[in-house]
Amino acid sequence: MEVTLHNTPKEIGWIEVICGCMFSGKTEELIRRLRRAQIAKQKVVIFKPGIDTRYSSDHIVSHNTQSLSSTVVNNPKDILELAKESQVVGIDEAQFFPLEIIEICETLANQGKRVLIAGLDQDYRGKPFGPIPQLLATAEYITKTLAICVICGNPADRTQRMTNQQELVVIGAKDVYEARCRRCHQVSHE
Repeated sequence: MEVTLHNTPKEIGWIEVICGCMFSGKTEELIRRLRRAQIAKQKVVIFKPGIDTRYSSDHIVSHNTQSLSSTVVNNPKDILELAKESQVVGIDEAQFFPLEIIEICETLANQGKRVLIAGLDQDYRGKPFGPIPQLLATAEYITKTLAICVICGNPADRTQRMTNQQELVVIGAKDVYEARCRRCHQVSHE
């Protein structure tokens, strides 16, 4: 009897989470995987939350300006209907979605879809951020990307906020945030 081993599941869906700090290449990796699926002629649909308008209102865009066309959703339940005909579902900036995105991703995977999610796993204080920690617990594949600490050059997994704003969500890029390592990351104590 011949046994065949597969690197990826067959005839079922699954969840892949790409997480890390800002400037670590999460969206770049998401775009790379989605482009490969498109090259393989798979039906791909891509979503982003309405709150993320930093670089484009209708594309996911990496900090190094790679981009793919996407659909903005304000209500994550809309993803279920919009992804009906797809084989691969990409979701960027998932930390900005409410916790119901977890169940939506599970539903999509149970429908046989490959679900690729990218998002920050920690907020600017170094605390678990939004739905990402729970998605990490249920995903079949996890990729943690690292940046380079702008202070010392060590691997960075934290996002340093460079403003005094105390709100949990402050949309910004290099004007508001830096990548930092554990040692160089500083949290202001409210």
